[in-house]
Order: sequence, then structure tokens, then C-alpha cells
Amino acid sequence: MIKFNDIEIKYGDFTAISNLNLEVEKGEFFTFLGPSGCGKTTTLRSLAGFITPTEGAIEVNGEDITYKPIEKRGIGMVFQSYALFPTMTVEENICFGLKENKWEKNKITERVKKVLRWLI
Repeated sequence: MIKFNDIEIKYGDFTAISNLNLEVEKGEFFTFLGPSGCGKTTTLRSLAGFITPTEGAIEVNGEDITYKPIEKRGIGMVFQSYALFPTMTVEENICFGLKENKWEKNKITERVKKVLRWLI
């Protein structure tokens, strides 16, 4: 479960997000839709840890991760670009993070096959 509690994010005098309260349940499919500049990316960046909210708290599975270091959150995001690394194959892009986290080769192969089945 992901929970945003009274989140406010400011850049100087500009308020990018004000009073965000949102709960996404485990297994729920959730999509952010809205015009450019409405706060979609800012919200996701705060969840991943790239931005710290000015006010409020972010919880994942009941744990407050608002100030937890990025590398200890276990959360990532893919930007809107059509490819992470255009010089790599689809398979190489999928397994890149797993290799960086030193997964065993057989586990990487299993995971890549599973992800590719989802995409077909």
C-alpha cells in the first residue's frame, strides 16, 4: 500500500503540490492523468525519494519513508522516454537494474522471461 498524507511540496514560494491525500491499495492498478505541470511527476519523484515533501508523510506498507534514503526504498521509476538506454536491447534494459543489484544470473533470466510475458 502507498499512502500520501497531507503532502505539500514547494519550490521557494511556488507550491507544486498542496494537501495531497492519496491511498493506493496493494494490487490496485493506479494511473496519474492530468495536464503538464499538475504535479504527476513531482508526486512520483517524492515517492521515489528524489524530492522531500515540505510537509506531510509518505507511507509504503505502513512504514513512513518520507526521509528514508533513496537507495533503501526499493522504489524506482521509469521516465516518459521510450527507452532507458537506446543502445541496449529490451532484454538488456529489463535486466539492467537486476545486474546492478547483483542478482544471480538464473534469477535474472527467470525475471526477464516473466516480465516479457507480461508485455506480450
